[in-house]
Amino acid sequence: MTAKASTTAKAALAATAAAALLPLLAAAPAHADGKPPQPQPPARMSSVGGALLAQPGTQVRLGPGAPVLPKELSARSWIVADAESGQVLAAHNAHWPLAPASTLKMLFADTLLPKFPKTQNHTVLPQDLTGLGSGSSLVGIKEKQTYSVHDLWMGVFLRSGNDAVHVLTAMNNGKERTVQEMQQRAVELQALDTTVKTPDGYDEPGQVSSAYDLTLIARSGMQKPDFREYAATARAKFPGEQKPGKKRETFEIQNTNRLLTGDLGVPAYQGIAGVKNGNTTHAGATFTGVAERNGRVLLVTVMNPSSKEQHAVYKETARLLDWGFAAAGKVTPVGELVPPKSARTSPGTSSGTSSNGTDPAPGKNAPAGTEHAAAVEGKSGGVGIALAVAGGVLVLLAGAVFLVNRRWPLAGSARRPRPAEEPAAPVDESVNP
Repeated sequence: MTAKASTTAKAALAATAAAALLPLLAAAPAHADGKPPQPQPPARMSSVGGALLAQPGTQVRLGPGAPVLPKELSARSWIVADAESGQVLAAHNAHWPLAPASTLKMLFADTLLPKFPKTQNHTVLPQDLTGLGSGSSLVGIKEKQTYSVHDLWMGVFLRSGNDAVHVLTAMNNGKERTVQEMQQRAVELQALDTTVKTPDGYDEPGQVSSAYDLTLIARSGMQKPDFREYAATARAKFPGEQKPGKKRETFEIQNTNRLLTGDLGVPAYQGIAGVKNGNTTHAGATFTGVAERNGRVLLVTVMNPSSKEQHAVYKETARLLDWGFAAAGKVTPVGELVPPKSARTSPGTSSGTSSNGTDPAPGKNAPAGTEHAAAVEGKSGGVGIALAVAGGVLVLLAGAVFLVNRRWPLAGSARRPRPAEEPAAPVDESVNP
């Protein structure tokens, strides 16, 4: 075969191969940026809190003078809500069920905190620490050592310690009972996107929550004084190992919530008061935060940012908080944080019935597409916060960081307007999430 014939044959072969590949290339989705396709939210989600929250995508209703949403937002799901009134100022896939990571520890704390006095002591048994997932974050609890309940909760909140969660779970008669009680608590709060499989939030098939649910859970938890104290503590002393004949030493632990402490390129957010961060292989980074500015209290939850920006979950939370404080009073709410099922909707009525006795309370039994207003005549429901901030770091004042109004808004009433203004094994929380 001549050189010319050989070249012609090779060209024909290449053309045949290219033609064979064309159907395959046409069938594959094109991605100009070279990135793989991202998971998409369900076409229809829960309508708890309002019809708009059931729709995928960003939901916001800007009024005159309202700032536009930040451009640098990459999270699969997020929500900005007023902690007192419960108004949802803006949301993005708010009811998308996603892996929660250690933000699920907020539900663990909201469920178990009332059960054990903080002065109660417990000596750790070997079986208390069995079943810890590979890569779990740990506060450093040791077998045969005695810890107070206060110590254990500090380990849960500050270091996201799965070992502390496991000990408290053992004190509560085990994982099965604790998971069941957490699930019951989620239903009571109307956090109906949430399915609990593990008390510590470690990756587990089927374990999910949503930005909306985590915000409900945080709002409930922040009405408990101990929850507020632990969530707002930046640093604390934790007991070390007790050695015979020696005074027990302590070591310092620091809160892994970087918006609280300021660390590794993330500045402390002025007015921040908690609550919980998380990070696992499956969940990515998750975070729920609460902050106060000029008497207004906002809750923001961010789940699984795709941005390559370092510590994106904190930076996107800070952007949404800034936006929320600037936009409050200038946007029409797109939904609301519903009250717990057991909250009385008006004097003389029981849960699940509005003040007129006919319409269901917001949540599970509400008709799809129904949006509910909520208010207490003369008062706002939820959480009111009194903060002192020095140098961007929260300072606790006599244990009273928050002033709490425990009455929940009435369903079906007119709201008082506010003034405008996975590698091989799943890797759980790292010590520096």
